[in-house]
Amino acid sequence: MDVEIPLARRHARLPLRIEPLPGFAPTIGRLVCILTLARQTLMAAVDGLSRAQLDHLHDETSNSIGALLAHAAAVEWWHQVLTFEERVPSAGEEAPWLAALDLGAQGRAELRDRDPAYYLEALDRARETTLSTLAQRDDAWLERPLVAMPESNAHWAWFHVAEDEISHAGQIRWLRSRLPR
Repeated sequence: MDVEIPLARRHARLPLRIEPLPGFAPTIGRLVCILTLARQTLMAAVDGLSRAQLDHLHDETSNSIGALLAHAAAVEWWHQVLTFEERVPSAGEEAPWLAALDLGAQGRAELRDRDPAYYLEALDRARETTLSTLAQRDDAWLERPLVAMPESNAHWAWFHVAEDEISHAGQIRWLRSRLPR
């Protein structure tokens, strides 16, 4: 059965402002606004797509839309480990996520034939962990250099998560416009 991503799956809209949110330190709240907008952009790009559309490959070197959704969840997980646990994931921890992290041939081979709900649940689980953990942090934590990557801080890492998601939402819109009719 080919189930579509339901339109009702959209996340609640925030006002069109970047501002502190209740339950978060001020700067973290602003970052959560950005992460939420990025996720809304991604969800809007896949509204109503079926399993077959998520699996479609534009050409032999492209990633499927489903693979790009899996990538967004994997990137968020990786940055959770980097910033919340203050370390780089081990090879063993990365193994189940590798196809989604690296995409390419492995992603084309492995990230197929999954219900839309699979991708949405992975994205929701990752975001739930992100938001609950960010609610426990303060703005000073956000600005400190990362233990595992001292050249960057958590603020940069979480901006990168949003930027990556927005970039792939654009790629998904491009792929979606070229799906077979």
